[in-house]
Amino acid sequence: MPVTLKAALPALVLALAPFGALAQEAATATPPQLPRVIQVVGEGRAMAAPDMARISLGVSHQAKTAGEAMDAMSAGTEAVLGRLGAEGINQADIQTGQLMLEPAYNYNTPDGNPEMTGFIATQMLDVKVREIGHLGEVLDAVVEDGANRVNGVSFDVADPQAATDEARRDAVTDARARAELYAEAAGVGLGNLVSISESTVYSPPMPMYDARGGGVAEAAAVPVAPGQLSLTATVTVTYAIGE
Repeated sequence: MPVTLKAALPALVLALAPFGALAQEAATATPPQLPRVIQVVGEGRAMAAPDMARISLGVSHQAKTAGEAMDAMSAGTEAVLGRLGAEGINQADIQTGQLMLEPAYNYNTPDGNPEMTGFIATQMLDVKVREIGHLGEVLDAVVEDGANRVNGVSFDVADPQAATDEARRDAVTDARARAELYAEAAGVGLGNLVSISESTVYSPPMPMYDARGGGVAEAAAVPVAPGQLSLTATVTVTYAIGE
């Protein structure tokens, strides 16, 4: 039996009523309030005297054939490794950094086209010197025994924990001072600590070794200046806004 329009209207009105009530309730509901907080970034710094050094040094030789270049480089590297051992450097503190074999070219040719003249074999070593007062002697020794590549010297702290903790405390103190300043400027109170997150940047100086006389092999005494290491801690701190 077909349903007439008049009979269907009451049912439709009843069906729509709950949806209308929900829409009205949603319109009058109080929106959720965002948390009342002050978030700041604090920075702390601590200085530490380095007690160890890292050296990047190596041996490079050029020859007409790849085999000759590799043999000469290997012999030079063996001599340098032996001298490092004689200077008291532990084998665990010596690591091969790079091992390269590449063609050598003469670019000064009559027709301007590069001419291959042989090969260059290079091996680099990363060396830790744990007695920093012994660094200059170690550099002198390896240069005398065949190290003709010294890329750089950097300084480090064997145990940076104490200095790092000092920088962290300084960062938290700095964050608290900033939060108090912002709260005062905004005319509100500073509430309880909500969260702390940290990222620590460790940035030692990188003094470079510059051989005098135009070549590493001509260096005599090697003066080194360790300087001071700067350890920086950065923290993000969130405080609740007090009543």
